[in-house]
Amino acid sequence: MREFELALLHRMRDVNPDRVAEALAAMGASRGEQREAHAHWTRLVHVRKPAGALRLALGPAPHRGRRPAGSLTCDVLRWPLPSWPGLAYEALFGPGGELWNQWFVRPSGVVPLTFADLTPWTCVVADVVASFPGAVQIDGPAPQHWTVDLRHGGRAHRARFVYGLFQRLDPAPTGP
Repeated sequence: MREFELALLHRMRDVNPDRVAEALAAMGASRGEQREAHAHWTRLVHVRKPAGALRLALGPAPHRGRRPAGSLTCDVLRWPLPSWPGLAYEALFGPGGELWNQWFVRPSGVVPLTFADLTPWTCVVADVVASFPGAVQIDGPAPQHWTVDLRHGGRAHRARFVYGLFQRLDPAPTGP
Protein backbone atom coordinates (compact mmCIF):
# COMPACT_ATOMS: atom_id res chain seq x y z
CA MET A 1 0.00 0.00 0.00
CA ARG A 2 2.89 2.36 0.80
CA GLU A 3 4.27 1.93 -2.72
CA PHE A 4 0.88 2.75 -4.25
CA GLU A 5 0.57 5.89 -2.11
CA LEU A 6 4.05 6.94 -3.22
CA ALA A 7 3.03 6.41 -6.86
CA LEU A 8 -0.03 8.64 -6.34
CA LEU A 9 2.17 11.30 -4.76
CA HIS A 10 4.34 11.31 -7.88
CA ARG A 11 1.44 12.66 -9.96
CA MET A 12 0.30 15.04 -7.18
CA ARG A 13 3.76 16.61 -7.17
CA ASP A 14 2.86 18.19 -10.54
CA VAL A 15 0.32 20.43 -8.81
CA ASN A 16 1.27 20.58 -5.13
CA PRO A 17 5.02 19.94 -4.71
CA ASP A 18 5.30 21.44 -1.22
CA ARG A 19 2.51 19.26 0.19
CA VAL A 20 4.03 16.18 -1.43
CA ALA A 21 7.43 16.99 0.08
CA GLU A 22 5.78 17.22 3.52
CA ALA A 23 4.04 13.87 2.95
CA LEU A 24 7.28 12.19 1.86
CA ALA A 25 9.02 13.44 5.00
CA ALA A 26 6.14 12.22 7.19
CA MET A 27 6.33 8.81 5.51
CA GLY A 28 10.12 8.68 5.85
CA ALA A 29 10.38 8.28 2.08
CA SER A 30 12.89 9.79 -0.32
CA ARG A 31 12.23 11.25 -3.76
CA GLY A 32 14.17 8.28 -5.15
CA GLU A 33 11.81 5.84 -3.43
CA GLN A 34 8.89 7.82 -4.81
CA ARG A 35 10.29 7.70 -8.35
CA GLU A 36 10.89 3.96 -8.09
CA ALA A 37 7.36 3.38 -6.77
CA HIS A 38 5.95 5.31 -9.72
CA ALA A 39 8.12 3.41 -12.20
CA HIS A 40 7.10 0.08 -10.66
CA TRP A 41 3.41 1.01 -10.76
CA THR A 42 3.71 2.09 -14.40
CA ARG A 43 5.36 -1.24 -15.32
CA LEU A 44 2.74 -3.18 -13.37
CA VAL A 45 -0.18 -1.47 -15.14
CA HIS A 46 1.36 -2.25 -18.54
CA VAL A 47 1.81 -5.94 -17.68
CA ARG A 48 -1.50 -6.58 -15.92
CA LYS A 49 -5.04 -5.39 -16.42
CA PRO A 50 -5.76 -2.37 -14.18
CA ALA A 51 -8.07 -4.37 -11.89
CA GLY A 52 -5.34 -6.94 -11.28
CA ALA A 53 -2.72 -4.25 -10.73
CA LEU A 54 -4.89 -2.48 -8.15
CA ARG A 55 -5.66 -5.72 -6.33
CA LEU A 56 -1.97 -6.63 -6.32
CA ALA A 57 -0.99 -3.18 -4.97
CA LEU A 58 -3.84 -2.75 -2.48
CA GLY A 59 -5.18 -6.23 -1.74
CA PRO A 60 -8.84 -7.20 -1.89
CA ALA A 61 -11.15 -4.19 -2.00
CA PRO A 62 -13.01 -3.74 1.31
CA HIS A 63 -15.89 -2.24 -0.66
CA ARG A 64 -17.34 -3.82 -3.77
CA GLY A 65 -20.50 -2.64 -5.44
CA ARG A 66 -22.25 -1.82 -8.68
CA ARG A 67 -23.38 1.54 -10.03
CA PRO A 68 -25.42 2.51 -13.09
CA ALA A 69 -23.63 4.65 -15.65
CA GLY A 70 -26.13 5.61 -18.31
CA SER A 71 -27.47 2.41 -19.86
CA LEU A 72 -24.58 0.33 -18.48
CA THR A 73 -23.61 -0.83 -15.01
CA CYS A 74 -20.08 -0.57 -13.68
CA ASP A 75 -18.31 -2.39 -10.87
CA VAL A 76 -17.08 -0.18 -8.04
CA LEU A 77 -14.07 -1.08 -5.90
CA ARG A 78 -12.83 1.10 -3.01
CA TRP A 79 -9.81 1.02 -0.74
CA PRO A 80 -9.04 3.27 2.24
CA LEU A 81 -5.48 4.63 2.18
CA PRO A 82 -3.65 5.59 5.40
CA SER A 83 -2.42 8.96 4.11
CA TRP A 84 -5.96 10.18 3.39
CA PRO A 85 -8.27 9.24 6.29
CA GLY A 86 -11.99 9.61 5.66
CA LEU A 87 -11.49 9.19 1.92
CA ALA A 88 -11.21 6.11 -0.27
CA TYR A 89 -9.53 5.36 -3.57
CA GLU A 90 -12.25 4.27 -5.98
CA ALA A 91 -11.96 2.42 -9.27
CA LEU A 92 -14.87 2.05 -11.70
CA PHE A 93 -14.80 -0.84 -14.17
CA GLY A 94 -17.01 -1.27 -17.22
CA PRO A 95 -18.87 -4.44 -18.17
CA GLY A 96 -15.81 -5.85 -19.97
CA GLY A 97 -13.51 -5.19 -17.00
CA GLU A 98 -11.95 -2.06 -18.53
CA LEU A 99 -10.99 0.68 -16.08
CA TRP A 100 -13.28 3.68 -16.60
CA ASN A 101 -12.13 5.94 -13.79
CA GLN A 102 -10.00 5.98 -10.66
CA TRP A 103 -10.00 8.70 -8.05
CA PHE A 104 -10.55 9.61 -4.44
CA VAL A 105 -14.11 9.75 -3.12
CA ARG A 106 -15.73 10.35 0.24
CA PRO A 107 -17.47 7.04 1.05
CA SER A 108 -19.73 8.67 3.64
CA GLY A 109 -21.13 11.06 1.03
CA VAL A 110 -20.55 14.67 0.12
CA VAL A 111 -19.46 17.05 2.88
CA PRO A 112 -20.72 20.64 2.54
CA LEU A 113 -17.80 23.06 2.35
CA THR A 114 -17.27 26.76 2.86
CA PHE A 115 -14.61 28.62 0.90
CA ALA A 116 -12.36 28.50 3.99
CA ASP A 117 -12.67 24.69 4.00
CA LEU A 118 -10.81 24.38 0.69
CA THR A 119 -7.69 22.89 2.22
CA PRO A 120 -5.43 20.61 0.16
CA TRP A 121 -6.02 16.88 0.57
CA THR A 122 -9.18 17.27 2.67
CA CYS A 123 -11.90 17.26 0.00
CA VAL A 124 -12.79 15.67 -3.31
CA VAL A 125 -14.37 16.82 -6.57
CA ALA A 126 -17.91 15.89 -5.46
CA ASP A 127 -17.58 17.95 -2.25
CA VAL A 128 -16.58 21.08 -4.17
CA VAL A 129 -19.13 20.72 -6.98
CA ALA A 130 -21.97 20.21 -4.47
CA SER A 131 -20.87 23.07 -2.19
CA PHE A 132 -20.57 25.89 -4.72
CA PRO A 133 -23.66 26.53 -6.85
CA GLY A 134 -22.73 26.99 -10.48
CA ALA A 135 -19.40 25.15 -10.10
CA VAL A 136 -18.34 23.56 -13.38
CA GLN A 137 -16.14 20.48 -13.63
CA ILE A 138 -13.81 20.51 -16.64
CA ASP A 139 -10.98 18.35 -17.90
CA GLY A 140 -7.60 18.92 -16.34
CA PRO A 141 -4.38 19.56 -18.24
CA ALA A 142 -2.96 16.03 -17.76
CA PRO A 143 -4.13 12.47 -17.12
CA GLN A 144 -5.80 12.06 -13.72
CA HIS A 145 -6.08 15.85 -13.31
CA TRP A 146 -9.44 17.60 -12.90
CA THR A 147 -10.42 21.21 -12.45
CA VAL A 148 -13.54 22.80 -11.06
CA ASP A 149 -14.31 26.42 -11.85
CA LEU A 150 -16.28 28.19 -9.14
CA ARG A 151 -17.18 31.68 -8.00
CA HIS A 152 -16.82 33.10 -4.52
CA GLY A 153 -16.87 36.69 -3.31
CA GLY A 154 -17.46 37.96 -6.83
CA ARG A 155 -14.27 36.31 -8.13
CA ALA A 156 -13.69 33.30 -10.34
CA HIS A 157 -11.48 30.51 -8.97
CA ARG A 158 -10.14 27.25 -10.32
CA ALA A 159 -9.86 24.31 -7.94
CA ARG A 160 -7.19 21.83 -9.07
CA PHE A 161 -7.45 18.11 -8.34
CA VAL A 162 -5.25 15.07 -8.93
CA TYR A 163 -6.98 11.69 -8.73
CA GLY A 164 -10.05 13.63 -7.59
CA LEU A 165 -8.26 14.93 -4.47
CA PHE A 166 -8.15 18.71 -3.97
CA GLN A 167 -4.61 20.09 -4.41
CA ARG A 168 -4.85 23.88 -4.66
CA LEU A 169 -6.97 26.88 -5.57
CA ASP A 170 -5.90 29.28 -8.33
CA PRO A 171 -7.50 32.39 -9.83
CA ALA A 172 -9.54 31.28 -12.84
CA PRO A 173 -8.02 32.24 -16.19
CA THR A 174 -9.52 35.27 -17.86
CA GLY A 175 -10.30 35.80 -21.51
CA PRO A 176 -11.34 33.34 -24.23
